[in-house]
Amino acid sequence: MLKVLKSGFFTTIQDDGRFGYRDKGVPVSGAMDAISFQKVNDMLSNNIHDAALEITMTGPTLEFEKDTHISLSGAELSATLNNTPIANNEVHKIKKGDVLSYGKLEKGLRAYLGIKGGFIAENKLGSSSLYTPITRSKCLKKDTEVLYDANTKFTPKQQELSSDAVFNETVITVYKGPEFGLLDNIHFEKLFFYDFSIAKENDRMAYQLEELIAGHSDSMLTSATLPGTVQLTPSGKLIILMKDGQTTGGYPRILQLSEKSICVLAQKKFGDKITFKLV
Repeated sequence: MLKVLKSGFFTTIQDDGRFGYRDKGVPVSGAMDAISFQKVNDMLSNNIHDAALEITMTGPTLEFEKDTHISLSGAELSATLNNTPIANNEVHKIKKGDVLSYGKLEKGLRAYLGIKGGFIAENKLGSSSLYTPITRSKCLKKDTEVLYDANTKFTPKQQELSSDAVFNETVITVYKGPEFGLLDNIHFEKLFFYDFSIAKENDRMAYQLEELIAGHSDSMLTSATLPGTVQLTPSGKLIILMKDGQTTGGYPRILQLSEKSICVLAQKKFGDKITFKLV
């Protein structure tokens, strides 16, 4: 069992997502940065579906009540184990009573904590990922307890220390969306020759961008959307849907992010700059 001694800003249980229910209005959810999520499971030889903790901006303080192994990836949050600094992208042996803490945010926005065998949580519609309209689980608060299987065996192996290149990337690769044809030359120039800044309005549902492009008066029927869909509002604001984003929308879907670009964007915070690159 893992006990939360101190809560972070927003720490949730996430796996690789909840698939097959978008026609019922249920989003995919799952880890925002799928690359870092997969990395923590790979390092522990876990199943790709095993649940991890997604830690946003500031981390919790956690006490382990049983021996196990953990791995860290994603954002660098100055993690320490019993007050000794530990690195991302490595496997760390845990003894009963060990305390994992997080400090200053150094790079990125979302960190991932994997544990051997994955965290045990309520499975709803084939996934343990938090999505409050259908799951009883909430973000981790003080005195919350999270289960894990301490009997899962693990033999440490040589790990290749890899860099988290997504933090350094500012180019967001996109494809044409269904309503891309509505864009004129003014829209095109603004989209692909200027930088955009991440707005304060950014979370697991959607990221908004500060700068406006030309508005429009086109109307459309409510249509299907996906994580990474870029919507253009009549005022010219760009909204990028993320893992908990709605499954339908009434704004033109002008662009679609690549899977890797969703991970890149998930590590950006207010004020960070990005540019779009059309494939």
